[in-house]
Amino acid sequence: MKRSTDRILTTHAGSLPRPEGLREIVAAKSTGQGVDEEDLNRRIRTGVAEVVQMQMQSGIDIVNDGELSKTSFTDYVRSRISGFEEREMPPEERPTQDIAGRDMLEFPEYFATRAQVGAGRNPVYCTGPLRYTGQTAIQADIDTFKAALQDAQVEESFLPAVAPGTIEHWLRNEHYPDDESYLFAIANAIHEEYKAIVDAGFLLQIDDPDLGDAWQIHSHMTVPEYRKFAEVRVDALNHALRGIPAERVRLHVCWGSYHGPHLFDIPLRDIVDLILKVDAQAYSIEASNPRHDHEWKVWQDVKLPDGKILIPGVVGHSSDFVEHPELVAERLLKYAGLVGRENVIAGTDCGLGTRVGHPKITWAKFRAMTEGAELASKALW
Repeated sequence: MKRSTDRILTTHAGSLPRPEGLREIVAAKSTGQGVDEEDLNRRIRTGVAEVVQMQMQSGIDIVNDGELSKTSFTDYVRSRISGFEEREMPPEERPTQDIAGRDMLEFPEYFATRAQVGAGRNPVYCTGPLRYTGQTAIQADIDTFKAALQDAQVEESFLPAVAPGTIEHWLRNEHYPDDESYLFAIANAIHEEYKAIVDAGFLLQIDDPDLGDAWQIHSHMTVPEYRKFAEVRVDALNHALRGIPAERVRLHVCWGSYHGPHLFDIPLRDIVDLILKVDAQAYSIEASNPRHDHEWKVWQDVKLPDGKILIPGVVGHSSDFVEHPELVAERLLKYAGLVGRENVIAGTDCGLGTRVGHPKITWAKFRAMTEGAELASKALW
């Protein structure tokens, strides 16, 4: 994995704006509706080529495919792992294990006026042994991305995949004897996707909001109880990463990224050691929104292990404001002063593609990040 040896490199957390109509067709296919496969594949190929070019034009050094073939960064696994069954939700059942759980208890009036995360989706249950069946789908993602990169001038490229603990959030166990057996079965299944990405020559990004947002879901837990819960999920993730070199892996952690109060997000300080236990070289952490901007101070007391890289989110999705490049530079200089300039890559809080008001805002934020990284680089080198 490349480091910021002579300037601050730039990247982002994954999801990018979809071409018009593509998201709806991908969603229709995921629910079993008939779609024109040739048209869908053409749209994905064209879309990925376009977002690679847009990333380059915005100054992004480490690019991805925008996750254009996926319904979302997590839901896509429903079609890539067998052993699941979707059912209509019983009227008495809670719609979802909500990642805003603690906030919902404090601000019920606010959430009553807003759609819950996962609203409108039927729950999915694990009813049999889990097996990875997404070989064709991941190979299509790989082939499409490679084609888009043929004439691209980029530093590196990555493909995201979701973590076992985050898969567990939305897919309910009715087959395995306990949560740990279920988690490790998920890890065994998704390992095949992780390996395919790395074997294809890409960096693997693990998307694991579970480490942060499960604290909101399990609103009854104390911090010590939650840490024990989270540590098992880290163990399952490391099992899924077995045999994959850490220097080919980057981990993305956030706190759910929903637009809302986030009053009860667990502090980074309470879970940072668990994040650093994941067998990855780089750690992408939400760091610029109003709830977590101050947490750069954690790195005054926590040493980034030797050889590791920090990717703080220096622009975010929490508003449609485009961050000023000088603010971006200030954020990067703070992190560089604490962990070393060569160990910092500029990143985003989360995927911006579906979370800001218009695609142009995504690209404007990327350009602001690039300009801020240039300002920081001039000061550091």
